[in-house]
Amino acid sequence: MPGAALESEGGRIHIIRALRKVVNDAPKRTRGASRAPKMKSNLTIDARWLEGGIGTYTRHLLEGLWKHGNGFEVHAITRERHREEVKQWCSRATVVEIPIYTAREQWAVPRAAKGCDLLHVPHYNAPLLHRGPMLVSILDLIHIMDPAYRRSLKSWVYARPMLNLVARKADHIVTISEYSKTQIVERLGVPSSKVTVIYCGINEEFRPMGREEAFGAVSAGLGIQEPYVLYVGSLKPYKNVSSLLKAFAMLRRRCDIPHRLLILGDDVKWKGSLVEECARLKIEERTTFVSHVGRGLLPKVYAAADLLMMPSRIEGFGLPVVEAMACGTPVICSQVTSLPEVGGDAVVYFDPGDPEELARAMERVLGSRELQQDLATKGLERAKRFSWEESTRKHVELYQYVLGTSCKVAERIL
Repeated sequence: MPGAALESEGGRIHIIRALRKVVNDAPKRTRGASRAPKMKSNLTIDARWLEGGIGTYTRHLLEGLWKHGNGFEVHAITRERHREEVKQWCSRATVVEIPIYTAREQWAVPRAAKGCDLLHVPHYNAPLLHRGPMLVSILDLIHIMDPAYRRSLKSWVYARPMLNLVARKADHIVTISEYSKTQIVERLGVPSSKVTVIYCGINEEFRPMGREEAFGAVSAGLGIQEPYVLYVGSLKPYKNVSSLLKAFAMLRRRCDIPHRLLILGDDVKWKGSLVEECARLKIEERTTFVSHVGRGLLPKVYAAADLLMMPSRIEGFGLPVVEAMACGTPVICSQVTSLPEVGGDAVVYFDPGDPEELARAMERVLGSRELQQDLATKGLERAKRFSWEESTRKHVELYQYVLGTSCKVAERIL
């Protein structure tokens, strides 16, 4: 995900060239350990980036492994600001005060992970200098697929070469949707057998609850007095929030609705332009931006909403869709990329390039109690398919598979 500091462009080009040579010159069949897995295998997870979707994925993985990861002793590499939080989920936490997307992490992470049986990196900034078995999570290919990123210099000099190098270096890749797997196989040229899909999940706090109770908590916490429709996610261009603003303005012009638009998410770079768009559309007095809410309030924000909208042009999964469905909230989302795979027949779809179609979908759902109830019922059933406990179980199985495969390779070499 974007946002971390990067090295200078010229320096990064030289670093990528050097790392490409390391991968090309490495022995092709010596990635496995030279010993069989111990009774308690040492699993190291790079947990330096705990923001956004990657952060949600990493946090739940660490928590799940602490509860259900039998057979693994978990060691986390993290930043100082996350150390106390991460320590509760692992036997040992090592601070590596180096941002992601930097050259220094290519040396620092292998040094911190030295001696582990398996290194799991939850993003494509994986260390190409690591010499043991390595599992890499590539949650999406937004950095090389979305127009806002793929034409940028950072995409050409870092994202593209790193994704290709890491896909070759990793012993196995995990992703979070069949859509993302297809893109990884086609665009990075790896065999399908090297990529495993493990869906994201939801926790038990995301559940149906009394609307009055939920709305009371939201009103007290956020100061919202009107019924509202909801967006949850970042404000980056691929999230397509500008189309949502246009659709909301269209809906208000032709319908006398009492609803406020609540946008839960923040991004320093892009928020200003969206606030200006609200003013231009004359909906600034009916739109509320909230950067963050606590873990306890978030399920209530979903449960009290009359509708969740997910207008993204591209997603690797679409976690807010599942979280809203689990709370019994009707969902409208884009009919592209991973979202139909996640939403199934439990949501109303629209073309993300057509704000008018989104406005019509909002009007249709808000105007029909019967449709709202139908979507809520189907959504609750659909959400049962996704759990972090199941995600953890499948990760443990994959860790065991990667360790077993690496050891067999080593035995053949020896």
